[in-house]
Order: sequence, then C-alpha cells, then structure tokens
Amino acid sequence: MKNKRALVVMAIAILFGLTAVILASRWLLLQPTTSAGHIVVAASDINLGQRLTPEMVKLAEWPADSMPKGAFSDPAKLAGRVLKSSVLAGEPVSEAKLAPAGTLGGLSALITEGKRAITVRVNDVIGVAGFTLPGNYVDIIVSTEKDPAPDSNAREQSISKIVLERILVLAVAQEVNRDETKPRVVNAVTLEVTPEQAEKLDLARSVGTLSLALRNQVDPQSAQTEGATKLTLLPVAAPSVKPQAPKPVVARRPEKPTVHRVATPPVRRNCVTVINGLHSSQECL
Repeated sequence: MKNKRALVVMAIAILFGLTAVILASRWLLLQPTTSAGHIVVAASDINLGQRLTPEMVKLAEWPADSMPKGAFSDPAKLAGRVLKSSVLAGEPVSEAKLAPAGTLGGLSALITEGKRAITVRVNDVIGVAGFTLPGNYVDIIVSTEKDPAPDSNAREQSISKIVLERILVLAVAQEVNRDETKPRVVNAVTLEVTPEQAEKLDLARSVGTLSLALRNQVDPQSAQTEGATKLTLLPVAAPSVKPQAPKPVVARRPEKPTVHRVATPPVRRNCVTVINGLHSSQECL
C-alpha cells in the first residue's frame, strides 16, 4: 500500500515537471530572435596618442539592437588612425575616441582644435606633490612684485595672484596616460591653453614664480580674487585707545562782585604867585 502511494506521488511530480518543460520551451520559441552583428573592438589595452595597427583591433559579435554610435565594422578603416582617449581590451573603437583623420600620433593628437600646448617647469611643491596628472585641471598662480601707481611714491610690493583658471593638464614629463592615479614627482608639466593664455603664461613665467593649484574636475566656478599682498596677509592692527578716568569735580567758589570806580573830575582852584625878595611862592584859594 505504501509503495503504491509513493509511485502515485512520483508520477504526479514527473507529470508536473514535463508540463513545466513544455511550457518553458514554447515560451522560448515565441520570443523574437536577436540578431547579432560584428564591430571592431580593441584586442588589448591601447593608450591615447597611439596610432592603430591591424594587430591592435579585432572583430567581435555585438547585439544588433545595441550597437555603439560611431562603431566600425571594418578593421581596415582604422588603419593609421590615432586614439585621443585610452581604450581597454574588448571595448568598441568608435569615431568619438579617434583623432581626426590624418592626425599624427603623439601629443599633437590630444590638443583641441584652436588651442596650444605649453610646458612649464615644476618641482614637488609647484606640481602639488606629484598629484598633477594628465586629465586634471589646475589654476596658475604667479608670485611677483607689483609696480606702484605712477602718481604715488609707494615702493613695489609682493603679490600672489591667480592669472589662469581651469587649465587642462595634457602630460606630465613625457607621459600622457590618463588612467594612472599614482602621484608622480616630475620636472615639467604640459598644459593646454588658448593662444591668449599662452602669452599670459609665458609672461608670468618670466616676471615671477609659478605655482599650480589642483582643482576639482567638475567645478567650473571662477575664483574672483584681487590677489594677496603683504598688507592683506598681515594687516596692521589699529592702536587701542585706553579709556580715560573721569576728572574730579571741583566746587567753584562764588566770584566777588566787581566794583566799578567812577573817576571824579579834578576841582579847579585859583592860584596866586607871591614874590618876597629873592623867594617866590604860590598860594591857591
């Protein structure tokens, strides 16, 4: 009796299992088939600025409904093109990651149209302890002597002022790889600037000492500063005024009344001169 019950339960379980398999297979058959295409991807990691060769790329299957914009299906079209951004192995190579056709390899492929690359000498302090890496943005600070106004007798005073803001770092030393995040102490940094900024930077380099201030990658805010001088750095404190003690009140004595004297006119008298021999005298009435 017990064996019959076990057989019945097993048969029911097998029946339900077969039903689930049939329903799942029908559902899969009713799903639309996804067509696959072929696109060009990187065969290995490729750094920016490198010229592509046939060995660097390969064809790979890719879903047709999710093809990247600007992807290539023919590796021959990429021969001689230069990358302007790094590509990892298996990553599609699209037109957005390539420099214009005819661009030579190296740093010149990374310079934006209409801009220039200029190199400044740095050390471990000026270069923000080696944290200034390709792809970062920096502000340029110049420390120099400020000329006094023409109509004043003041002397030259030291001043530090931000002269250029949000300048892209193209390379440090001879490296342009932007994937590395480790700090590197180098002696030169190459910056991407406009022609006007290149002139300002060259003048600032000749009249004073340059420093780099590393800034946030997504912070476009401009710093409106007037520069720091010795007067603003160490302002002269105003002399403190001590409160004066109140003066003691002295009781004033009452003033004596002023007596005005009236001058009396002189009394006119009649005088007679008396001569007695050799002597004379005067008698008045």
